[in-house]
Amino acid sequence: MGERTPHVDGNQGRTLLSTMLADEPQRLRRRSISLGVPVDDADDAAQTALLRAWRSIEHLEVPEPGRLCSWLDAIARNVAIDLARHRARHPEAVLDDATPDPGSVAGVVEIRVLLDGALSALRALPESLRAPLLLTVVDGLSTTEVADRLGIEPAAARQRISRARKAMSACRKSGMEAD
Repeated sequence: MGERTPHVDGNQGRTLLSTMLADEPQRLRRRSISLGVPVDDADDAAQTALLRAWRSIEHLEVPEPGRLCSWLDAIARNVAIDLARHRARHPEAVLDDATPDPGSVAGVVEIRVLLDGALSALRALPESLRAPLLLTVVDGLSTTEVADRLGIEPAAARQRISRARKAMSACRKSGMEAD
């Protein structure tokens, strides 16, 4: 039988991790930036990486500083990848420069007209498209969760969400009026 590799005692590993971070407090932030995380998100990515490391320190096999650095870098890389995937799935909405001024009466009226148009377009969607879209956008469910909730296949859920988004996009391009 093969020998089991000894794992780090949780307290010993946390002490080593704390010492390393005290010596180089910006290490994870710099590593996150070097992995392509935007500077504005680097602190959050570093904190997430540290939290993951803290929770799973027992899984580190050898408590050597070099091994700890490599392990921590791998966790930071995984956090950066997770962040990039999340951004790809949930892109940030970019406001147009022509966004009405909510401080003026005309701006408030224009915003209200746009919102009414969006609501009308949403109501004009067939229920089979509206429900999956709302479950995804409003409730934040994954397509698998939407499929389970609606009793359909995940592929059907993805297709319905895609069709609903295309219909809403077409309404937006035409001035937010239902077709």
